[in-house]
Amino acid sequence: MNTSRRRFLRGTGVALGLPWFESISAFGAEPAKNNSAPRRLAVCFTGNGVNPNHWGATMGAKGIEFANSLRPLEPIKDKVAVFKGLWNPTTVEGEGGHYPKMNVLSGLRVKKTTTDVEVGTTMDQIVAAHTGRFTPVPGIVLGTERPSYSTDSGFTSIYSAYISWSSPTTPAPKEIFPQQAFDQLFDDGSKRQRDKSILDLVLEDAKGLRTRLSVRDSQKLDEYLSSVREIEKRVEQAEKISQAETGGQGWHPSVKTPTIGRPAAGIPASSEEHLRLMFEILLLAFQMDRTRVATFMLNNDLSNMRFPSLEGVSSGIHELSHHAGDETRLAHYQKVNEFQVKLWAEFLQKMAATNEGERSLLDNSMILLTSSLMDGNAHDSKQLPVVLAGGGGGTIKGGQAYDLSNDPNRKLCRLHLALMDRMGVQVGKFGDAENALAI
Repeated sequence: MNTSRRRFLRGTGVALGLPWFESISAFGAEPAKNNSAPRRLAVCFTGNGVNPNHWGATMGAKGIEFANSLRPLEPIKDKVAVFKGLWNPTTVEGEGGHYPKMNVLSGLRVKKTTTDVEVGTTMDQIVAAHTGRFTPVPGIVLGTERPSYSTDSGFTSIYSAYISWSSPTTPAPKEIFPQQAFDQLFDDGSKRQRDKSILDLVLEDAKGLRTRLSVRDSQKLDEYLSSVREIEKRVEQAEKISQAETGGQGWHPSVKTPTIGRPAAGIPASSEEHLRLMFEILLLAFQMDRTRVATFMLNNDLSNMRFPSLEGVSSGIHELSHHAGDETRLAHYQKVNEFQVKLWAEFLQKMAATNEGERSLLDNSMILLTSSLMDGNAHDSKQLPVVLAGGGGGTIKGGQAYDLSNDPNRKLCRLHLALMDRMGVQVGKFGDAENALAI
């Protein structure tokens, strides 16, 4: 049998779409009010926490003032809100190190297990199920690193590789290859029939394979098959859009190619190049309204990703996060923190430069940056680093620093409820929260 995850992902095809235009609506999009652009939501995650000594913001005489790690956001500071004190009270403290803190987007307790997994359906996936009716790709989950399979303190390490879960027990498939991510979003649709045959073959082969697998390998197979099911949904959605387009309805294309070329196969040689390329793909996906929901793990939790371009920094992120007060390692950890924020800020500035008529792409979006830990050295998650960029279609005021440290109801899921509401998803409760945060 010669079926691999890489094989079917490379075959994924969806219909090619266009940038958003003020005067015409995308086929399949909900009727726009006053020709306004749609809202987008993205969650960006960096593992291993941050240096709490240089993270955060305060309000001063001239508005928001950033600590060192967030200073790359100065050019767009009026479009940024920084939150202090938010956390997930359901996080398991005192055991398992990193793994039980990976409930960032669900707010539910991570199951302690070595044979199966459970975190809870995450807010990004709930929003994608709603907005996915209007775009060729319901949502995209990007990353840069593969999952690992081991156990520690009674928890499985698969938790470290995912923050997005399509069901309480199923991580959403994450694409780490730029070319395959590009093809999921921008392929011209010529591969659809081949996709169908590959998917049928994969599912048939999987049935015969399961009886010969160990418990751990069965877990890997379930993850793989969840990816297959996601691909099936994308193919079906692409076909619906294609049929409607050929019927002469809706969208009349005038631009037929993305503004960046199809990436080369494989993973870029440097982490910096990999991250920048994934940000470019995400930017284009939002510009062309290919999807309105995205999740991007800049690195896995427990990752030892390296950035050789940073002078003097040779160790990986996780190693640096456990600096134990060593001044040199702490300084290098700080450099990595600032560099990751710099890459995120560059992405946001490009969004801000994308005109969508009444507002910019960033003004119409909500882009979250967070981690599962605040202090990586201490595995402390009693508060989390949370930064929100974008205006949510004119509903969020930027240039704000919120200190919720003394709020007895400082649940991170309250922020999630606020973002979900702005994306058109109204629920009475999410995770451990019952009312939205006022932002």
